[in-house]
Amino acid sequence: MEPLSTSDSAAKAAPLSIRAPFLEDAGGMWRVARDSGTLDLNSSYAYALFARDFSATCRVALASGDVVGFVLGFRRPDSPSHLFIWQVAVDADQRGRGLSGRLLDDLVAGLRADDEPVTWLETTITDDNVASQRLFASFARRWDAQERVEPLFEAAHFPDDHDPEPVHVIGPLRTG
Repeated sequence: MEPLSTSDSAAKAAPLSIRAPFLEDAGGMWRVARDSGTLDLNSSYAYALFARDFSATCRVALASGDVVGFVLGFRRPDSPSHLFIWQVAVDADQRGRGLSGRLLDDLVAGLRADDEPVTWLETTITDDNVASQRLFASFARRWDAQERVEPLFEAAHFPDDHDPEPVHVIGPLRTG
């Protein structure tokens, strides 16, 4: 294993804060997604829309004022008690700190306190994305919830060579 460089050590040591994103965070969110090397990169416009119109169902993690991680989500219009998680990403120098899980927990905890609380979490994950599968299985355990996986988006639903994305449904989420 390669030792951390001084800048990596400093980045990992910086205190983290988690909050809903502001429009000014959109560029940082896009950069984290781009640099992840694994996410489907949306246009920068999409991250701006999430930061502006869906900030209540998203979170950013900041270190020294810079976006180092995010989670993008939205309430399903036909079922507002269901939170769909679109993307979760963390900068490489922040990985191994449990930040993805902390972002999810912060988001869901805040939405549990709403007048119409979130009781289910949904996300789609390709079969080869083991890291995301582990993240959401761990989330289900922390929230004392069941996780089921069902077919949703098949390869035929996509106009390109996109892999199928089954939906992971987690819930019901415990109260308080």
